[in-house]
Amino acid sequence: MKLYFKPGACSLAPHIVLRELGLSFELDRVDTKAGKTANGKEFRSINPKGYVPTLQLEDGTVLTEGVAILQYLADRKPELGLAPKLDSVERYQLQEWLNYVATELHKGFGGPLFTGASDETKRAVRETYSNKLDFVSERLKAHQFLLGERFTVADAYLFTVLSWSNGRGIELERWPVLKQYFDRIAARPATRAARQAEGMA
Repeated sequence: MKLYFKPGACSLAPHIVLRELGLSFELDRVDTKAGKTANGKEFRSINPKGYVPTLQLEDGTVLTEGVAILQYLADRKPELGLAPKLDSVERYQLQEWLNYVATELHKGFGGPLFTGASDETKRAVRETYSNKLDFVSERLKAHQFLLGERFTVADAYLFTVLSWSNGRGIELERWPVLKQYFDRIAARPATRAARQAEGMA
């Protein structure tokens, strides 16, 4: 498999999961602004959407969209429990959390705070985002991870999104439970290895 990634972007989540699973894979860094891979290939010829994460399978099939990629990877080694078994209620709860992170946190946070929005817009986004982090923090008061006491692909995704908080006016220290959660996942060997490989350590 080959993971097309941009350092620190949402592609970090499947990168962490690949290492958690111990799967064999290659990395190919993408300059999304230039639309080129590290070896100069046109990235849109691989993923016409032009963004990461993109996972190319051994047979050449290409998967896009982080939520789909994360579940695909977890199902390569179901015995490791990075996703609950198919057709279980817990699997739908995983999908619930993956979709919450994707739509309410990732997209809600990623846009205005990464672009040249006005200060007023950024303040409004931070307030809305903070309310959503209140909800996540409340969940994590009683659990080590989003689905309970076992790390899943949803945690890799949430960790990645939370890592964008620094420097954007959202300090995780405001939520001690979230900060502890973040630090706990940052200390996992797979997370450390993925961040180091992306030049973030």
